[in-house]
Amino acid sequence: MTNLILAAQEAGQQGNSMFMTLIMFGAIFAIMYFFMIRPQQKQRKEIQKFQNELQEGTQVVTGGGIYGTVKSVDLAKNTVEVKIARDVVITVDKGFVYKDMASTNMQK
Repeated sequence: MTNLILAAQEAGQQGNSMFMTLIMFGAIFAIMYFFMIRPQQKQRKEIQKFQNELQEGTQVVTGGGIYGTVKSVDLAKNTVEVKIARDVVITVDKGFVYKDMASTNMQK
């Protein structure tokens, strides 16, 4: 009789342990979502919005780290012409153009 009671208690503890493990995995996933995944998605949306609103004269940085000013935007080809020096204009894919934070901070 006592062996039967001990076996039932062990089975109950194993079920409780499994439930707690599932709760811990869920908590870890929630923490990762709110501290890593969600902020990255929000930042990506802001970059996408900036790229879609590019205009002539906007100060930008390319994905390669080149600073310049937007000369023109070609929506058909999805490219941007960036003036990086006097009489030097490069063509860059619109997806590799980011906001120039240095010029934004200097204007404040």
